[in-house]
Amino acid sequence: MDFSSPELWRWIWLVFAVGAAVGEMSIAGSFFLAPFAIGAAAAAASAFLGASVAVEWIIFLVGSIASFAALRPLARRLDAASPQSNVGAQRWSGRQGLVVRDIPGLPGETGMIRLDREEWRAESLTGQPIRAGSTVLVSRVDGTRLVVIPLDEPDALPSQGV
Repeated sequence: MDFSSPELWRWIWLVFAVGAAVGEMSIAGSFFLAPFAIGAAAAAASAFLGASVAVEWIIFLVGSIASFAALRPLARRLDAASPQSNVGAQRWSGRQGLVVRDIPGLPGETGMIRLDREEWRAESLTGQPIRAGSTVLVSRVDGTRLVVIPLDEPDALPSQGV
């Protein structure tokens, strides 16, 4: 196979353009393969018009970079508008839990809460201690611990001085 043949490259560009376009439509994402599909389609068109292989490569690179620059702002807007799915530990954000071991109010100090059947280390967002038996709302996940806000307290703990 002679890879310097313009006859061969017109088909390589065409197959690559179709493959990238199909890949873009079949995977979730924000225009990851589309710039390559556009660049390859432009290179294929130039190959069918008789351009040299070097010119085809330049058209592919310029077309891919230009379409990436044009599609990136649209991709950012679409990503910002789409709802965030909570997967992994992030699924606990916004959920209520039960404190099973007192949560001290000191920064970095943790207690334990139960969410469904799992127990997690938890830290108070407000800096106020939270007594076991209280209901809390998970504000965010910070590494391997949850940061919580107290919703109710059966018996208030005395404030701890720093």
